[in-house]
Amino acid sequence: MAPKAAKKGDELQQKSPAEFFADNKNIAGFDNPGKCLYTTVRELVENALDSAESISRLPEITITIEEVSRARLNALRGVEHHDRIDEQLYQDWESEDAKRRRLVKEAKEQMRLVKVASKKGEAAAAAEGKAAEARKAKEGVARGTLFYKVTVKDNGSGMPHGDIPNMLGRVLSGTKYGVKQTRGKFGLGAKMALIWSKMTTGLPFTITSALQRQDFRSAYILDIDIHKNEPNVHKEARLPNPGGWHGTELSVTIEGNFAGAYKGYILRYLRQIAVITPYAQFSFRYVAEDPKASLDLAFKRRTDAMPPAPMVTKHHPSSVDLELVKRLVVATDKKNMVAFLSKEFDCITRDLAGRLVEEMRSGVQADTPPCKMTTQQVVRLHQLLHEARFSDPSGNHLSPAGEYNLRLGVMKELRPELIATHSGDVRVFEGHAFVVEAAVSVGGRNMKPGLNIYRFANRIPLLFEAGNDVITKTAAKRINWAAYKINHKADKVGVFVSIVSTKIPFKGAGKEYVGDDVDEMVAAVKAAIMSCGAKIARQQAAREHQLRKRNLTKYIPNTAAAIFAVLESMAAAPAKGPKRRRLQERHDVPALVQSGEVTEALLAARLAEHVERIDTDMALEYQVQQGLAAGAAKKEVYLAPATARTKYGPDLHTAACVVRLLQ
Repeated sequence: MAPKAAKKGDELQQKSPAEFFADNKNIAGFDNPGKCLYTTVRELVENALDSAESISRLPEITITIEEVSRARLNALRGVEHHDRIDEQLYQDWESEDAKRRRLVKEAKEQMRLVKVASKKGEAAAAAEGKAAEARKAKEGVARGTLFYKVTVKDNGSGMPHGDIPNMLGRVLSGTKYGVKQTRGKFGLGAKMALIWSKMTTGLPFTITSALQRQDFRSAYILDIDIHKNEPNVHKEARLPNPGGWHGTELSVTIEGNFAGAYKGYILRYLRQIAVITPYAQFSFRYVAEDPKASLDLAFKRRTDAMPPAPMVTKHHPSSVDLELVKRLVVATDKKNMVAFLSKEFDCITRDLAGRLVEEMRSGVQADTPPCKMTTQQVVRLHQLLHEARFSDPSGNHLSPAGEYNLRLGVMKELRPELIATHSGDVRVFEGHAFVVEAAVSVGGRNMKPGLNIYRFANRIPLLFEAGNDVITKTAAKRINWAAYKINHKADKVGVFVSIVSTKIPFKGAGKEYVGDDVDEMVAAVKAAIMSCGAKIARQQAAREHQLRKRNLTKYIPNTAAAIFAVLESMAAAPAKGPKRRRLQERHDVPALVQSGEVTEALLAARLAEHVERIDTDMALEYQVQQGLAAGAAKKEVYLAPATARTKYGPDLHTAACVVRLLQ
């Protein structure tokens, strides 16, 4: 009996990468219209930063979000306007019951305004009425304006004319693959915005770009063929570039939502990206259909000091999986195993490579071509790479923001009363080097009482799913803030933690939070925050000490005058009693006052000297205690006369002085 033919729905089908991400857009952070608008801005801004930093140019980035009404969108798409025939077909149709409830609600609001007028006066009622109208208008705009044109312009490296279609119109293609610290990893973010644009508005995006010292600007209008994962070029041109501009300007029209919480997310993102990149200048403009709702913000540059660009590094032996080893064996151009191991992997010298080959056995010799290895030999190599002991990666390829930039960024945006920063040592997990930087601030503008936690990964802000993040859990649960004289529930405490690495242990493809299950990272984050807390405690102690000295100095004139007045009255009165006789026998200060040797000015001067001496003694004691607490190394030194009979060795440099050692 012949088998039945397969049903049409059971036929084997394939999807392109673009089609897969279009169907599963939440993977890339495109969950809803508001989140889509936020993610689009974020991805375009980060691409602009990467472009400028790649040529060591101080970034200047302009972001514009423009409201696009449905009527204007239809005009752009060439869709004619048609009057409604059947109102009940539409989502905004209002039934009789809904209309009745709305009228009752409006009547109650009107009665409330009348009561306000009778109690507070006509001016207060008018002001509240205007506020209600503004809220209503805002709600109407939020419901009616669902489309936005997002434009981001930078002064970066630009893109080669012929590469633009593939760089932007093909998913999972890009320049960010390899072992390198990068803001993006998948070659997906900006392209997902273009896919979202095609899915919601159908409009192509426009891009203008120019390389350095290029006499023309590349101009494209294109979109993505989602089913083929290929660029679809609508228009291509080379325009004059008389000013020598270089960089990229990209515009995309998408469905979104700027009202409510998502407006806050976008503004928070821009504020935090300005904190971690104080060497960049951002201009943000929101263009609303109602000019009163428009918004202009500027985040100015605070410093010209840019961190060095991250470098590409080689794979650490502990970080490779079996499939990667197979790919490296096939792709290498090295002719023998020693050259292959020493050139393709980090922390493997030629001597160590020879020892590894001898340890492998399995028929592998030093002169064996890597491409001739069998599957079993590749498996043995992978096994040995994970069992052998290698030195840790140096971390020189990483590019943290640096304490200087982190401090400036926090001070520029928040202006705190106290701030402390810390940059940790290079640490390693799974063969990947990482660095944790932190800042803790107390006080400042736009800060709420309690812990205000700001998370950064590879110098980009993380705004969502904070509760599961290693930084949030460490700051909220693993730090004893009382030990640093910080009330983390009442004080305005800012905690800023930045992690940079060639591999950030994100949870989920959306890269929204860093996992809390990596012990090395938990320890590094905790140590960085604790170091900042200790510095804050020392700053508070020093501030209290200065305040105490200032208060003592402030009251010296009054104290001197009061003491001098008592001494004058004692000098004018006859000496009576044993206490007065003992005073005359020892010092006879009243007599000195009477003779003019002791004056009010002299008392004030002596009190000032005493306060200064006590201040110096306390400062020295404080420094000694800090040195003991820090475990500072101590050396025994001996002084000897400088005569011809003595010989000295090299100078010994310490934190306090420079001495010569006697030989």
